[in-house]
Amino acid sequence: MAATVIIPARYGSTRFPAKILASATGRPLVQHVVDQVKKCKRVSAVIVATDDQRIIDAVAPFGTDARLTATTHQSGTDRIWEIARRFAPGSIIVNVQGDEPEIEPEIIDGLIEVMQNSYLTPPHYGMATAATPFPKDADPQDPNLVKVVLGRAGEALYFSRAPIPHPRDRDFPANVAYHLHLGIYAYTWDFLREYVSWEPTGLEQTEKLEQLRALEHGRAIYVMKVDRASHGIDTPEQYEAFVRRINLRLTTQHSGLGNG
Repeated sequence: MAATVIIPARYGSTRFPAKILASATGRPLVQHVVDQVKKCKRVSAVIVATDDQRIIDAVAPFGTDARLTATTHQSGTDRIWEIARRFAPGSIIVNVQGDEPEIEPEIIDGLIEVMQNSYLTPPHYGMATAATPFPKDADPQDPNLVKVVLGRAGEALYFSRAPIPHPRDRDFPANVAYHLHLGIYAYTWDFLREYVSWEPTGLEQTEKLEQLRALEHGRAIYVMKVDRASHGIDTPEQYEAFVRRINLRLTTQHSGLGNG
């Protein structure tokens, strides 16, 4: 089964305008995401789906396949489907956010493997995502950090911006029961076609979490657990920290070459 990563890259951003094009490293932020995806072993193609010609122009010098989509899409999933609907049924489509410049290729490959194995043996999942144990220094009360509750078979029971499950006892160890949801999704082509045909649901609109649409329609979402994960770039401060990490890595690499 062919696996294509589509990176939705919208120009507008409330907290960090035009962050997708931030280029203090010499490469646009979204190009760093493309670079990480290209390290994957199970990905056959990488496409940036954008609403703005400026993003296409910015990644063109790097040979990136970027395609212009409608400006009226309400979600990244709708933007992805505009591209993916031309694919052959049976394809696997992975949604990687355009502001995840340090996303681990192993997570992407792992989700693709889950979907490929699911296609061969039951249960057959149409959608999969990932989660990691809640970081000790993270606040479960933060609504920007989405929590997911898992069943024993690894399927999502619920996603929420609220701290779920609620610890009834005050002395319950902090963060032990929480899983942080990672904003990456893998779909089968057939499931994605069905998903975008559904109207937004009540829980989805309440929490502003698209994945709840699938649960409300009774569809299972498999959640792959990973030990750790990078975080996306939401603010200028987070981007500045990313640039410092990049520069540090480059300095370390050059130092190693010089010592060789």
